Amino acid sequence: MELPLSLYLKENCRTTHDSVDHLVMSVKPFDTIENYTRFLQLQAVFHQIVDAIYKDQLLNQGIEDLAELARYEEVLKDLKDLQANTKNITQTLPIPQGKEVLGWLYCAEGSNIGAAFLYKAAQHKLGLTAEYGARHLAPHAEGRAKHWKDFCDQFNQIDITVEDRAAALKGALDAFATYKALLREVFELSPATV
Repeated sequence: MELPLSLYLKENCRTTHDSVDHLVMSVKPFDTIENYTRFLQLQAVFHQIVDAIYKDQLLNQGIEDLAELARYEEVLKDLKDLQANTKNITQTLPIPQGKEVLGWLYCAEGSNIGAAFLYKAAQHKLGLTAEYGARHLAPHAEGRAKHWKDFCDQFNQIDITVEDRAAALKGALDAFATYKALLREVFELSPATV
């Protein structure tokens, strides 16, 4: 039996996803406000890329209140709280197209599950909250687990072909690769193959 799209993406992105987690934690984003500010600048660029996906009319017909889940504006408010600006990025930002947007959306919304640990770190190490500095990391009103289940239920109902699944996977892998490349630029790390 064919895996639901969310599980198909999860299974085929596991190694890449783990490498992103490792890279994020290697830059110690919650050790100092300076590091956290860079993390916010990274988040701002990524969420700017996916903002149009969240607001796509067709996707909003399939996934209830999708537009309200966009976090770009919240990241900008977090930066403003810390009196910081967005960072000018030298690399060309991708514009996800076609069914690749499903993979980008899966990565962006899935990151909200992983944000539970990040939110706690922002609270305990830096004293940030859902009202100040860590808005975009705050949990969904229904709780992260229930929200993710509800999202996946609707996400998996989107009508797609075999070719669409392959495009969605490409989109997810591109999203992870883009995030890593952006992180390396924002945190001024040397380029690497991983």
